[in-house]
This record gives sequence, structure tokens and C-alpha cells, in this order.
Amino acid sequence: MKNLFVLSLFTLLASCNDGDLQIETIDFDSEDIEYCDDVSVGESTVLFKINDDEALILVLPDDVLKNEVSETTITSEVNDESFLTYRLFSDDVDSDYFCSEIPEATPSVIDEIEAESGSVLINTTTEDSITFTHTITLSEISFITSDDSRITDLSINDFGTVTTTVE
Repeated sequence: MKNLFVLSLFTLLASCNDGDLQIETIDFDSEDIEYCDDVSVGESTVLFKINDDEALILVLPDDVLKNEVSETTITSEVNDESFLTYRLFSDDVDSDYFCSEIPEATPSVIDEIEAESGSVLINTTTEDSITFTHTITLSEISFITSDDSRITDLSINDFGTVTTTVE
């Protein structure tokens, strides 16, 4: 009887399948926000955060960053106006990967997941009417993998801060 129990327990544990999910968490809170050129008002903006072999890429439309203090929080909906993409690479990646005129061949992208929904929230302040600080946060972001798995540990609420100047 004891052997049957051990055999049954082993069979149960051996048959469990994690669905081959490579991505279990997305955590970029401790990473700094990066971008290739100066952030400009009136232009589409690509911002990214890198964590070794992972990157979180945010594309803002040309009308959300403004050189004016925001009276209320500016909201841009993901997949309607803004786009948020998670990429897993074959090796560590740096800003050169995103900023080169000719994209680098390595590291290669192993997995790419676009956010299905959520909001990008922007608050803008200034101290001198020339330089404006835009604080970007993410809210209710939902990533769903190609096999319909939802990523549950999503620690990316504070995306970062960028500045623009009046030209």
C-alpha cells in the first residue's frame, strides 16, 4: 500500500505541466527610463526600460507630452493611442540595440508580448516655464501571452520621468 501511494504521488508530480511559460513576472520598477534622442513635444516618443535580457518599450503618440502644466492627469489608453511591449532577448541588451540606425542582429528576440489593455497616466509640472517634467505611470496593464496565459506579477506602475524644454 505504501509503495502504491509513493508511486501515485510521483506520477501526479511528474505529470504536472507549467505550460512552458518562459515569462513569469515583469518587473522594471528599479530600472531607469531610457530614450534615444531628446524627448520632444509634438512627436511620437519611444521610451524603454532594460533589465538585463528583458525590455519594456512604451510608444507614446505625438499629442500626449505638452509643454504645459497639466491641470488633470493626461490619460492615454494602451492599444488605442499608446503601445506597450515586453521583449525577452537571447542575451543581455543595452540602449544601442534600440538607438542604432541599423538594428543590431544580436541579441535576438525570443518572445514579444504587447499589452492588451491598460492606461498610461502623465502628470506634467514645471518650475521655470521652460523645462517641463512629465511623470509617467502605468495603470491596470494586462499582458496576455500567445498561449493565453496572463502574467500575474506585474510590477511596472511607476514607469519614470522625462523632461522637455520650450524651444
